[in-house]
Amino acid sequence: MKVELYLSLGSDMGDRAKNIGDAISCLNTALGRHYKSLSSVIETEPWGFESETMFLNAAVMYELEFRDGYNPEAEGLLLLEKCKEIESLFGRKVQECHNEAGERVYSSRPIDIDILFIGDSRIDCPELTVPHRLMKERDFVMVPLREIASDHIRSVFKDIF
Repeated sequence: MKVELYLSLGSDMGDRAKNIGDAISCLNTALGRHYKSLSSVIETEPWGFESETMFLNAAVMYELEFRDGYNPEAEGLLLLEKCKEIESLFGRKVQECHNEAGERVYSSRPIDIDILFIGDSRIDCPELTVPHRLMKERDFVMVPLREIASDHIRSVFKDIF
C-alpha cells in the first residue's frame, strides 16, 4: 500500500536554508527513501510569537509503502517520533514547546517539522492530530503545500484546500 506523507518544515535560527536542507537529508535517511516532491522555500513572518527573525518554510512529500496490517495511528506515532528525533538533533528541546501548564508556546527554533497528512487517514490521539489542525490558518504551511499536493490529497481533504 502506497501512502503520501506530507510534512511542513520551518526554521528561524542559524543558517535557516541549511537547516531545512539538512533536515530533509535526515528525513531521507530516517524514512529510507528520497522525497518525491519538494516545494519552494518561502520566507514568512513568525506565527504565534514576536521575533525579529523571519522564518524559512517548505513542504515535502514522501511516498511510503506499507505492508498488510497498516495502522495509520501506529505509523503516525512512529513518524512523529522520527520527526522529534531530527528536531532534537538540531538542538530543539521538548520543554521549549510547552509551558508549565502544558499549553503550547511558540518560539524561535532551528527546525520545526510538522506532519500534515499521512495518506487519506485522519488521526486524533493525544500525541498526534492528522491532518494538522491549524494548517489551513497558516499561509506558511498552505502556500508551499499547495505547490506539491496531489490531486488525490486535494480531493480527500477539500475542507482544507
